[in-house]
Amino acid sequence: MKTKLAGLLFVLAAVFLAGCSDEPVTPEERLSEYVSHWNEEGFDVMFEEYSTTESKDTFTEEQMVDYWTKVYGDIEMSNLEVTMAEVPEDKEWPEEEPAEIGINVAFDTFAGPVSYSKNVTLINEEREEETNWYVDWERSFILPDLEPEDAIMISSIPGVRGELYDRNGNPLAINGEGYQVGVVPGELTDEAKSTLAEELSITVESIDNALSQSWVEDELFVPIQKVSGNQQELVTSITSLPGIYSQSVEMREYPYGEAVSHLTGYITPITAEQLEELEGEGYTSTDMIGRRGLEQLLEDRLRATSGGVIGIEKEAETVTVTEMAPQDGETITLTIDAELQKTAYESMKGQPGTAAAVDPGTGETLVLASSPGFDPAELALGVSSERLTELQEDPNQPLLNRFSAAFAPGSTQKTITAAIGLKAGTLDPNKGITIEDGLTWQKEGWGDFRVTRVYETENPVDLNKGLVYSDNIYFAQIALEMGKETLIEGLKSFGYEEELPFAYPMTVSQVSNDGTIGSEGQLADTSYGQGEMLTNILHLASMYEVVLTNGTIMKPLLLEEEEPEVWKEGILSEEDAALLRTDLREVVTEGFAQPANVDEINIAGKTGTAELKLAGEESGKENGFFVAYDQDNPRFVLAMMIEGVEDKGGSTYVSELATEVFLNQ
Repeated sequence: MKTKLAGLLFVLAAVFLAGCSDEPVTPEERLSEYVSHWNEEGFDVMFEEYSTTESKDTFTEEQMVDYWTKVYGDIEMSNLEVTMAEVPEDKEWPEEEPAEIGINVAFDTFAGPVSYSKNVTLINEEREEETNWYVDWERSFILPDLEPEDAIMISSIPGVRGELYDRNGNPLAINGEGYQVGVVPGELTDEAKSTLAEELSITVESIDNALSQSWVEDELFVPIQKVSGNQQELVTSITSLPGIYSQSVEMREYPYGEAVSHLTGYITPITAEQLEELEGEGYTSTDMIGRRGLEQLLEDRLRATSGGVIGIEKEAETVTVTEMAPQDGETITLTIDAELQKTAYESMKGQPGTAAAVDPGTGETLVLASSPGFDPAELALGVSSERLTELQEDPNQPLLNRFSAAFAPGSTQKTITAAIGLKAGTLDPNKGITIEDGLTWQKEGWGDFRVTRVYETENPVDLNKGLVYSDNIYFAQIALEMGKETLIEGLKSFGYEEELPFAYPMTVSQVSNDGTIGSEGQLADTSYGQGEMLTNILHLASMYEVVLTNGTIMKPLLLEEEEPEVWKEGILSEEDAALLRTDLREVVTEGFAQPANVDEINIAGKTGTAELKLAGEESGKENGFFVAYDQDNPRFVLAMMIEGVEDKGGSTYVSELATEVFLNQ
């Protein structure tokens, strides 16, 4: 409004000055003012102050101003630029004759750029005892060659969103079909309506609101809610009830559902806030946009760009003003093995936890799962507030992405601590330590701080026994031997305190809250994965590659297009890697991972239990870990974590679940 007002004042001032001047205003000066208002879309000023009497007699303000505004809005006009053709300086303009001056018009639309040239006719008219030049307006000002009897044709052509596939061509997020469930009011019973509301997790009131629309008639199909294609059994069941029907509709499908939900994410209709935020990036109010997961992270590659046509329908033909073909989104293949991911997810049995698996030779991520998951299609279709509240208040937190978070790794960290000590030369794997204090030990001067172990290992305790029986006291003492500087430097060589070079954002694994170790007690805790240490599950799986690759960690990959690349190297010697492989196998055959000691496959790995308790608590919640691989065919390293294992056998229980993955791959 301020811009238009300023423009009006400018014009009035110009007219006033012209009236006071000996020199009359020329047509080019008058048209220059007109063009200035045009560029500012000041159509009301153009109509009131610059249109000829004949134009105003021919076109009402609504036919000119409102129509012009509407057309520009419908075609999503932007970057308007109107310029005048050059006029010779000595050009004379007889007042009794019309003046013609060329203009050039250019702007962008949803269907592509538009540009055209035309001549503008100006008429010298006397109004209120003053003469001035006025513009003879035509509809062709709006679009080239647009005549009063013509109609404007606007057609949008949607593109197709890109799809996600796993390494074997299995679909993870694709364009498919689902169901539009609805009712025919004249056939619907109250009992069927109540059942429908219950099965769709909506209220009876919401169904009644749909039925109260003005267009609804007894025999018409009234849409109630869309249902994903993988819920065929539900649709079959509810459509057997009187008055309930379904129709096939296009929608996004997620064939592996909950198993990959946190990885794929889902799409939703773009919101008004997002549309405003993304102004100028080609989105429209009818678009879908990625929400969570790879649907959001890869939005720029997956999104389709709509095309369109703008034309003028004349009596004998339709003239195309501009057109643009739609651009489909990319098809993207992941390194994920969807069947292995499904197996890992199902092995967690819906319990809160996470799992990751990597190929130690290439760094390709085969599994990246968070449990429990959710149905991506359900959220993509939109859920009722009641259903959303149900998901948000679920104590197992199905909407929480655990694989992107970081957790205290517990005793799985002991393998890393051992590798650091071996590399630094502070750890002699054959040197035994005699521990006489039973299940607890403390260094003189530690006050109340004590290190506790769950098993009294037979003396002397060497590296093999320390790993096999997961002896906290042994690892506390070797950590004190190496010192905090050596441990921190070693952890950083494994990628701690460093962003994981991965396509999906992950929480950085940390040595501590501030990256330092402030006391010997904290040094001891850190050596066995407690204290303030936090580790991301994918990072944990990747770190165990060193025992299989003789000291190399590959950059973790997620997209098939990425090339294998070494991330860390020289961390462990071939001799020490072989030593750790022997120890990790005995963790299964002799130690606390007995459920993994199966005849079908020679599993090696390390268990870990992290206790989470508040200050003053005797005990707390326990997270159980198991990191493992097939010793004879290490196709992948699997890391799994399950929350709340304190009453289930601790990390031994997790080794049982992880073994199911190896047996069912």
